[in-house]
Amino acid sequence: MQRRVTLSLGTAALLVLAGTVPAAYGAPSAANAAGTLTSQELATAGTGSPHYRIPALTRTTDGTLLAAYDARPTLGDLPGNIGVVLRRSTDGGATWQAQQVVRKDAAPKGYGDPSLLVDRETGRIFLFYSATVNQGFFGSATGNDENDPDVQQTDYSYSDDDGVTWKHERITADIKDPSWGGMFAASGEGIQLRHGTHRGRLVQQYALRKDGATYAVSVYSDDHGATWKTGTPVGPGGDENKTVELSDGRVLLNNRSAPYRTVAYSTDGGVTYTPFQPDTELPDPANNGSVTRVAPDVAATHPRASWLMFSNTATTGGRSNLTVRLSCDNGETWPVRRTVESGAAAYSTLTPLDDGTGANPRTGLLWERGNVDHITYSSFDLRWLGGVCAPVTVTPPTALPAGRTTTVTVRVVSQNDVRLPTGKVSLDLPDGWSAPEVTVPALDPGQGANTEIPVTVPANATAGQVPATAAYQVRGSRHSYGDTTFTVTRP
Repeated sequence: MQRRVTLSLGTAALLVLAGTVPAAYGAPSAANAAGTLTSQELATAGTGSPHYRIPALTRTTDGTLLAAYDARPTLGDLPGNIGVVLRRSTDGGATWQAQQVVRKDAAPKGYGDPSLLVDRETGRIFLFYSATVNQGFFGSATGNDENDPDVQQTDYSYSDDDGVTWKHERITADIKDPSWGGMFAASGEGIQLRHGTHRGRLVQQYALRKDGATYAVSVYSDDHGATWKTGTPVGPGGDENKTVELSDGRVLLNNRSAPYRTVAYSTDGGVTYTPFQPDTELPDPANNGSVTRVAPDVAATHPRASWLMFSNTATTGGRSNLTVRLSCDNGETWPVRRTVESGAAAYSTLTPLDDGTGANPRTGLLWERGNVDHITYSSFDLRWLGGVCAPVTVTPPTALPAGRTTTVTVRVVSQNDVRLPTGKVSLDLPDGWSAPEVTVPALDPGQGANTEIPVTVPANATAGQVPATAAYQVRGSRHSYGDTTFTVTRP
């Protein structure tokens, strides 16, 4: 599928209101008219375990929130004497029960990198993770002998009582090609397909080593977890990855990569995928992120069927600037974003907290705060996220001569599910440049409008490339942005 053009050609961009998690992480924050973000610590390094890492989050069919993560003796990955632990909330995340151990054995055995997946038809909860003795992902031997201590094993636990008790299974021989080396479940949350030919299919993502390179692959079950099959690997260049079902029936795979996330698409329920391609709207420092549907159960004709939520550390350098984004077109554009934590952060995972169809749906976010010192649970509503689904595209002229005024076209397209009132478009430009604010007419869902903005370049401007941003303002706030690059010439 053809993707959008690069930013230098004026693609839709990403920013909306600035914001950070409240300073008091230990308790939920107060509500306000602009929406709410609540945050609280679920685990802190040194309390109960020297370290905690790798968050997984889901909401069960009973409405219980489950938050799973690693309890680690050191910050090192497997192999190591790591255990998988879990906390439950039966009141929507307001309070959490004491931490319980799902899987832990004596050294040198270890279990880590959890991913939760709920079968919405049976209520069974799956918790996937890696199991090791001697070797981890990069050192694992080939083969799929489930008793070989040098083979990284693929295990899961399951619960039929809403996450209170767990039983354990090993499926290495079922899902691992013996020619592969390491293989582990990508942490966070798997999905169940809700629509179409493969409705009911359970899909959990894995990363694997093949011929010295890393790939992504879907492992799936069409019989509620009685048996599991493995699709065709995507790569090389695969890593921790997530999938989401799109409104048109495709499955989108979103993959950890630098300097941008990479994506691939499946038309057969996750069995095969297109080759990876970069999504240049999603900068990434090669860190684990998350993607989910806002309203996963609605029909394809529903206005919110194509709404997606995404989280990652939105930088191309170190792990910081944890950001949540909203797309209203199946991930083609991401016109809305808000910062959760501008400082240090790492892995994150999202899950819907309701059916997503109300006036102000809520989303849960479990993430690593600071230098992986805390596992933090946050929840936010759509009003807090702000913004409207209205991508902004800037069409720059071939050149902007210094000392002259040149017209620049800015287009706004509403993907919102209600009518947008009259708004304005402005350009953020370098000092000394000038451009007036221009009115954008009221827009019905799906309607777009072009605006013409006269841009005056100062006579002393230096020739070369100059970045600029168009901002769409509606209902009194800036709500979506489009980045571009202008080429300045001198007479």
